[in-house]
This record gives sequence, C-alpha cells and structure tokens, in this order.
Amino acid sequence: MRAIARCSLLFGLVAVFPHVAAAQATLAGEVKDTTGAVLPGVTVEAASPALTGKVRTAVTDASGRYRIESLPPGSYTVTFSLIGFAPQRRENLIVSGSGVITADVELTVGLAETITVTPRRRDESSLDVPGAINAFTAADVKTAGIDRPQDFVALTPNMSLVQTQNQGTSFVTVRGISQARNSEPSVAVLIDGVQMANPSQFNQELFDIDTIQVLKGPQGALYGRNAIGGAIIINTKQPSDVFEGNATLGADSGPGINLRGGMSGPISNTLKYIASGSFFDTKGYIRNVHLDENADPFRDVSGRLRFVWEPSNELSADVRVYASRVDTQALYFNITESVNDTTLPVRVNNPGVNERNMFGTSLKLDWVRPQGTLTSITAYDRFNELLTGDQFNFLPIEESVLFNFFGADQAQHQYLSVNAVSEALQFVSPATKRVRWIAGAYLIGTDRFISTGNVFDLGTGEVPEVRRQPLPLFNPQFTYLADSQDNFAWAVFGNVDVDLTDKLELSTSLRYDRDHRKNTTETPAEFIPAPLVGIAFPGQVRENTWDDLQPKVTLRHKPTRDSTLYIGYSRGFRSGGFNQTGVGAAGIAGVNDLFDAETADTYEGGAKAEFLNRRVGANVSIFHTRAEGSYFFVFDPNTSTQNLGNLDRVDYTGAEFEVRGRILEGFDGYLGIGVTDSDIKESRRDANDVGNEAPLVSRYTTNVGLQYRHAVGSALSAFVRSDVEVIGPTWFYPDNFTERDRVTLLNVRFGVDHRSWSATVWAKNLTDETYNAEWSPGPMFFPNPGYTNNFVFKAMPRRWGVDLNYRF
Repeated sequence: MRAIARCSLLFGLVAVFPHVAAAQATLAGEVKDTTGAVLPGVTVEAASPALTGKVRTAVTDASGRYRIESLPPGSYTVTFSLIGFAPQRRENLIVSGSGVITADVELTVGLAETITVTPRRRDESSLDVPGAINAFTAADVKTAGIDRPQDFVALTPNMSLVQTQNQGTSFVTVRGISQARNSEPSVAVLIDGVQMANPSQFNQELFDIDTIQVLKGPQGALYGRNAIGGAIIINTKQPSDVFEGNATLGADSGPGINLRGGMSGPISNTLKYIASGSFFDTKGYIRNVHLDENADPFRDVSGRLRFVWEPSNELSADVRVYASRVDTQALYFNITESVNDTTLPVRVNNPGVNERNMFGTSLKLDWVRPQGTLTSITAYDRFNELLTGDQFNFLPIEESVLFNFFGADQAQHQYLSVNAVSEALQFVSPATKRVRWIAGAYLIGTDRFISTGNVFDLGTGEVPEVRRQPLPLFNPQFTYLADSQDNFAWAVFGNVDVDLTDKLELSTSLRYDRDHRKNTTETPAEFIPAPLVGIAFPGQVRENTWDDLQPKVTLRHKPTRDSTLYIGYSRGFRSGGFNQTGVGAAGIAGVNDLFDAETADTYEGGAKAEFLNRRVGANVSIFHTRAEGSYFFVFDPNTSTQNLGNLDRVDYTGAEFEVRGRILEGFDGYLGIGVTDSDIKESRRDANDVGNEAPLVSRYTTNVGLQYRHAVGSALSAFVRSDVEVIGPTWFYPDNFTERDRVTLLNVRFGVDHRSWSATVWAKNLTDETYNAEWSPGPMFFPNPGYTNNFVFKAMPRRWGVDLNYRF
C-alpha cells in the first residue's frame, strides 16, 4: 500500500500544475519515400536555441504526417530519420509569428539514423565510439517490446542474465565476467546518470525509457568500481515542451494485467515535468502442483516523477523521484543432479513471500561555461527485500528429507536492507576542441543489513517474516545469522581525448577507487553455529579496504566518415567483501572470512563500418581478458552460511560480430554472434579446476531478428517481428560437473499502428523451451553422497499477451 500511495502522490503532484503552452507557430508536413509511399514512424526533431528544451520531437502517423505545435520564433534545424532510410536535415528553417509552416520531405533508402551515445560521458555517434556498444533507441524499445532488463540482454551478443531464487537475485554475465549471490555486480548500471547502489535493484520494470546503452569490456576508468564487465546506461524520457501523454492497457496469459501511462508538459516557460507509472499484476506461469496454484504470482507498482528547470541557457536542474513495490514468491527450487533435468515439478508446501521496496531521489545540476560544463549529481537510494519459503529439499513435509531423518521439516527466510547516499561531480570540456578532457570525483556511503535463518515448518503454510530480530530459539527459530555493514567508497578520475590528426584519435583515462568496509556481526550468541563458537561472537567488528587504479587507453582511426578502427587496453576493478565470521576455519575449499577484490585486464581491437549508402552497418571486435579473483558461490550446510570464494586467475578470449540493415523495402534484420572461451588458469579451491570453464559463462550466444512493416491503406501500418536468442553450453561451478545444453528462445510480435493508437500481440519463448535458469551445488553428503543434491531453478515458460496503447 505504501508503494501505491507513493505512486499516487507522484501523479497527484502534477495534477495541480497548469499546462502553460503559448499558441505560437506550428510545423507540419508529410514524409514519403522515393516511390511516393507515405512513411509512418519517422522521427522528426526540430532544434533551435529559441526552444527551452533545445529540441522538440514528433513521429509521423500512419498517413506519414507529423505536427509540432507551439514553436517560438527562431531559426530551426529539422531532422527526419527512420530505420532503414538515410536521415534528412532541413537547416535554417525560419519560424516567425503564428500559423502553420509546411515542410514535406522525401527519404531515400539507407541505414538507420545516427545513434547518439555517451560512453565517454559526452555525446557522440555510436559509429565513432572506439569500443563495443549496443544502443537501443526509443523506437527500438517500443518495437522490440523491451519491458525489463532480460529483454535487452536477449538482444545483446556475449551477454546473458540469470534470474533465479527471488526478485532481487539476478546474475549479469558480459564476455565471461559474471557475478554471484551477495557479490558486487559485474556491470555498472546508471539510470539518468545515477549509479545503481545495489545489484538487487537491477531487475525492475522499464517504463518511460528513452535510450539504453550496453558498453562491453571494463569501463572502470570512467564509471568506477563494479564496471569490471561493462556498463549499462539507461536514460528515461525528458519532459516535453507541450502537454502530452500516453496510456497502455495489456493482458497476458498468467492471466495478468498491465497498466502503464504517463503525462508530460510545461509548468512555466522554464519548468517542465514528466510523470509516469506502471502497474503489473499476473497470476504467474510456473505451476506448483502440490498447492495447485502458480508458484510465481507477481505484482509490481512503480512510479517516476521528474522535473527539469532551465532558468537560462547556462543553468539547469533535474530532479527525479522513483518508487517501486514488488510482491511475489521465491525459493521454489528443485533438487536434482543435472542442470538439464527439467522433469521435476515445483512441489513446495510453503509458497512464502517476496516483498521488495525501492525508493530513490536525485538532483542533477548542470552549469554551462565557455570552458566546459560542470555537473553535480546527488542521490539517495533506499532498498529492502524480504523473502520466505520452503527449505531443502523443497518438498511437502511428509516427503521432506529433514522430516524423514530428524522428525521436523524447516522453512527459511532472508532480509536485506540497503541505504546509500552518493555524490558525483564532473567537469567536461567542450566537445568541439582538438583536445577534450574530463575531470571528476565520486563518493558513496552505504549502510547494509542482511539476515538469514531457518525456522521449523509447523505445517501452517506460512513462514514467519523475520527481519532484524530472531524468534525464540527452537520456538520456532532454528538458525539465524545477521551482519551489518558501514561502507564508504570514493574515487577521482580523468579523461583526455586528443585528435592526433584529422583521422587519428588517442583517448586516455585513469581512475583511482578506494572502498572501505566495516562489518559488524549482529548474530545473537545463542545462534552462533557450533563450528564457529569461539571464533565468531556478537558485536565482532571486521574492517578492510580495497583500492586500485583503473587505466584505459584506446587508439581510434577513421579511414572514412563511415568506418572506424580501434585498439585498446582497459582495467576493471570490483571490491571484495565479508563472508560470515569464522567460515575460513570451517574447511570450505577456496573460502575464507574475506573474499578478495577482482581485477580484469582487457586487450581489445575492433572495426565498424556502414555500407551501401548507409543501408547496412556491421562491426566486429576481438578481446582477451585476464581476470584475477573471479567469484564463485557455495552454500555450506554445516554452518548454514552463504559464501563467496575466488578463483586466482581466469582468462577469457572471445569475439563478437554484428550486422544490421534494410534487406528489402520495409524489411529490416540483424544478426549478432558472440563467442567466449573461458579458461581457469589458477584455482585455490581445487587444482583440478585448472583448464575448466568459469562459472556462469556461456560458450556462445547468437541473436537473430527480422522485422517487416507495411502501410495498410492511408491510416494504418502493420508490422511483424521475430527475435531468436541462442545461448550456448553454460557451466555453473568451477569443477564443471554439469553443463547446460544449448537453449533456443523465440519471441514474436505483431501489431498495427495508427496516428494516436497501436495494438500489439506478443509471445515470449513461443516454442515453450524448457530449461533451468540456474544450477547451484548442494550438500555433498546428505541425503545422498556426491553431486545428487543440487539446486536448480526453473526458467520462464511460454507466455503471451496483447497491449493496447493510446497517445494524446
């Protein structure tokens, strides 16, 4: 209810604001191709210093017409762009007084419009970036149906996402660099310039999204610790200069319902807002045959409110508030030997709960001076998540191994709370200079609390919701572990780009990160595990500091305007952390009280080009990474602890190839192939690990997509799209005991677009591919010896639905 109230407040705040938009000039027209056919879906951007927001945008309707109202007098540059066509620009278009100014254009077949990205913290074309990047525009987000992170990950070569256990447990793997439970993320994630403070925030609804950029390879020189595998930059939509809005109503096969909407406009000549929200409620898709209900019902209520104040051309302020509440279920594992065993149904007798609450707010200030732009971003994030559910071996009480061996079954709980305050400060020189530079600093303070425990299963179907204080020992609390952390990290960084010639650029970056962590044992004395008595005790404090330099050097050569060659070296760094006090003495192979920091040194080379009048674009990259301290996860039943260990050295060697373009008139396609060969070179866990594949690495990925759009009369256009994702053989543990077979997923979309509305029918995993998303080793001795008691978690089956959208 609190999340619903917050989201209602976000919309309520804007309801009292007047919508001020002076009745000035209107720019309108029609867009056709060279055959005279009208072109729906063309993005029209009118840019002028006379505009408060500098740019106004419209999209042509089904009849190829567009209209941009309330334009103040001035000189305008108008750009027309559509995927598969060469963009066209009209410059020095003079707007004066009122009335309608007509600008009709004709587009010729060519590649998609130039995509502007910001991997080096300044605007540039994706073609000019000396590195591997996958960029998704607002049009891509719409046509591909990108609603959650899994959707854009499925379109990105050499990238995968494991969603397992609960809403906040997601493992991102990029070029082999992965993460594990309780670890730092493998990529830095920034939303509107604010870096995500906790990896448990990553799996969230993506609504009102403008662009998504996926940068591969270490990005620590500019984006800091945890950008060891890359960075994901997500930008939400900017407030508009005129009042506008949209609403989407959807239904899915759960059955479920999805409501999304937003409105935006000016409050005054210098202040604009955008408010958006999302409501998703489904019964779920994975059946629990014991309870005769779905194991994964899901409800998400999220809202975002954003204000942009531009009192002058030199100063702007951007305030963002975000809130989200998720209610679902968790911990519906199966216990089996092989990751490829998908025969077992979910049969837990405790459905449990999974509640996740997120709140964030930020203030971004930009001050433009002749020497450059000074930017400050101050942010606060609050996160908490509770999950309860069945315990090993996830069967009804009378069939559970604990009941049969000890006469009592158990259930489990986990609680995580994180509060973070951060400040980012940077100064960026003008982009037009021969020498361009950036200087900046970053700091973040984090308070973190986590508790885990087991309780006796009393057969009521409900598990006690334990957070910061345990229940009485044996009544019904059986185990309870808790830790709090007080962490502070800071960094300074700089970047210099120099045009050595008109075709050759040298880019150098350097960042120093320092991360100090203080861990306090909050476990009461009576719950200290027996093997750790005398080693661990309540109030025990452990402190450690991890730091590193992260350099990056790239050399870019542009033989022609439509091609780029580059080579580079970069280093990434990810902080270490604390396992449960005393587990280093418990004899767990490769596990100590501390897990070390991880570093990755990467050498990369690549080429990008556009061909056939920019109708086709392609890029290829090769890389070699030497990682030290890669993570692996292990659960120890003797101490009831979740632990991280390090592999001393892993080498990753691979390549990516991508091509996309217009195949025929109205027919677009893409192909992406990624290959990663991981090789464990040194392992303190077990010398036999050497030569094996690293955990959570897929040998290859293939991404193929086709889309066809056709005008239906003068008022409608129809499209059909298919996307295929192939995930190659995947390993989950350093000893490579089990290897998941290749997985092939097919997603399809069919829709019609009108001037102010659209309808789309979609299906995900259309062929209903059955596979397990994760495999994790269980107890080696109980109830059977060897690798027979392992955890597997089911991946999502086929689901389908329909969405109706209305724009005003």
